[in-house]
Amino acid sequence: MKQASTIFLKVVLFTMAGAVLAFCIFAIPSISKGVGIEWPDLAHLKYPILIGGYLTAIPFFFALYQAFKLLGYIDKNTAFSTNSVKALRHIKYCGITMSILYAAGMPIIFQVADADDAPGLVIFGMFFVAAPIVVSVFAAVLQKLLQNVIDIKSENDLTV
Repeated sequence: MKQASTIFLKVVLFTMAGAVLAFCIFAIPSISKGVGIEWPDLAHLKYPILIGGYLTAIPFFFALYQAFKLLGYIDKNTAFSTNSVKALRHIKYCGITMSILYAAGMPIIFQVADADDAPGLVIFGMFFVAAPIVVSVFAAVLQKLLQNVIDIKSENDLTV
């Protein structure tokens, strides 16, 4: 049963990676090009959108890799190890990095929302800032819990 659930989660991770890779290959360049076509006065934002989109993909893929490693530790029955704590710490830092990068890109969202007269776009942009923070907090809580379990386990091993 455990093997089936980790296989399912690995398939979900690969699906997420494929979707984001397709987004990076097809959507980010067309969004970048479309801003310059739709709003010629915002054509100077073409490259910041392109660079920002690709920069945020780097920590995303690294976090997916760390999650894949974490599932591998679960498969090998070594989930309660320092390697799992390290993987969760990396996931936490990736989420924080993504949030910082998205927050740094919010002025671009403000300019596009102002040009399009769409204030809801700013709220949509704030979702991209908040979502990685939620993942980071969850990873931090799991990291702390796992570290406490490892500490208790090592104390018990020394007691016996």
